[in-house]
Amino acid sequence: MNIQSVLLALLVVLIWGVNFSVIKVGLETLPPILFSGLRFFIVALPAVFFIPRPKVKLWQLFAVGLSLGVIKFSLLFIAMQDDASAGIASLLLQSQVIFTIGLSALVLKEHVTVPQRIGLIVAFSGFGLFFVASTGSATLTGVAMIVAAGFFWAVANMVMKQMPGVNLMHFMVWVSLIPPLPLFALSYWFETHQPIALLQATPLSGWVSVAYVGYLSTLVAFAIWGWLLNQHTSASVTPFALLIPIVGMAAASIGLGETLSMIEWVGAALIVSGLSLSVLGRRIGRWLGLKARARPTSAL
Repeated sequence: MNIQSVLLALLVVLIWGVNFSVIKVGLETLPPILFSGLRFFIVALPAVFFIPRPKVKLWQLFAVGLSLGVIKFSLLFIAMQDDASAGIASLLLQSQVIFTIGLSALVLKEHVTVPQRIGLIVAFSGFGLFFVASTGSATLTGVAMIVAAGFFWAVANMVMKQMPGVNLMHFMVWVSLIPPLPLFALSYWFETHQPIALLQATPLSGWVSVAYVGYLSTLVAFAIWGWLLNQHTSASVTPFALLIPIVGMAAASIGLGETLSMIEWVGAALIVSGLSLSVLGRRIGRWLGLKARARPTSAL
């Protein structure tokens, strides 16, 4: 990768890392399900009138729209409202790597190398610390919801693995048509019967959060990420995603004043180390002379 591509990859990492702190700010004034619905609404409209529909099957759009847009983000946003800090959320959500590799091996029969297996065990032990220890940054409910969100992200990854070469930005715009209606209906049922009045009372910080998550985190970041994947190999691009939880925790510390306990630092170190082995496992396997029989299984 040339310096321009590296800088663009780091820009995406910065956007997606800071995204968790921005979500936390938005959740101070907007209920989580409504916030998520607004995010997808502004991504889809009016962009779908100008961006061609990607050449994918209709069921794939709905499958990703429901698993990623409705379920994953609802679980994440609800957890982040009261049960998880922004930094911990950015870390725990990376459980999707473990689930993606596991589902790829189970469903697609992809080979998991020895370094990847070691990485999964190390990362799993790190996630386990957040379940067995009472931490100040996340409740057990919050940890469970974010890990569940990671699972549904992995389900979306399984669908997206079956449509290589699709323009990521175009796909995300059309996928964003699916979540708003069910999310707005769920919000009306569970959160507020007066959504218009609530939106009228939403301060500027709430709207800035929606705009950031919708336009920057989705449209801009996915457009750049998709371009990078088209220009370079996945093995060159995807490891940059390992920096997202690091940026996420740093941004939450600087912007929101969040701190981690010692056990949380240990858990974070184990997760990042394990994910690094999992994502880079095939490359490490080649260095060690181990044969890999399939394409990379991790999707970030």
